[in-house]
Amino acid sequence: MPLSPNFGERRGGLRPEFVVIHYTAMESCAAAAARLCDRESEVSAHYLIDYDGAVHALVPEEARAWHAGAGLWRGLEDMNSRSIGVELANDGFEPFAAAQMAALETLLAEIMVRWGIGPAGVIGHSDMAPGRKGDPGARFDWKRLARAGLSVWPSSAVGQGDPAAFAGAAQRFGYPPVADEALLAAFRLRFRPWAKGPLDAVDAALAQDLAACFGPASSFGPASSFDIDQDGQEA
Repeated sequence: MPLSPNFGERRGGLRPEFVVIHYTAMESCAAAAARLCDRESEVSAHYLIDYDGAVHALVPEEARAWHAGAGLWRGLEDMNSRSIGVELANDGFEPFAAAQMAALETLLAEIMVRWGIGPAGVIGHSDMAPGRKGDPGARFDWKRLARAGLSVWPSSAVGQGDPAAFAGAAQRFGYPPVADEALLAAFRLRFRPWAKGPLDAVDAALAQDLAACFGPASSFGPASSFDIDQDGQEA
């Protein structure tokens, strides 16, 4: 598979400190690859992982791929310069294939070692762009990554929290300051994907736990510090 022409230099001497996970929302991996490698599309990613687990490197990790677009995480802008983008072939509605998830785990572990990225530095496109992006979606298994030390998950014994504290806690964890509805939708997409209804005490408790364990003061926290139960140019 050819390299994508859609990349440039990371700005201001920035280096990767996050990994942003996406889904392609296209009918096949081949179609996604064609788009990511099309100069006219002005989009790309560092890696594309097929359903069968084949990993295609499209942009060198040292370069700035055009995958993230407008958004913030931990108050930081220009996420393209601060991250490595990984696209998973998936139409946005189907489960992620076992071989694909296994390949992702291997790739993430390698990237995190190479760049010194901790588990809290692995995020979804929807995390940094609430209301604008929804990938990798409700079917993506974040808890599986957390069990492997490749992402984070809240404690299984968080109890109840104060809904009034939800937005502040979610932002301390990393989410951008967006409208309440968009913030709750993005948070639930990752941590309570099948939850319905208005903001509640469980949402608040989960957000407060994440902020305490993985907010700025935690320096992204060690993987063992939590417990787990059962469209346009992106430059």
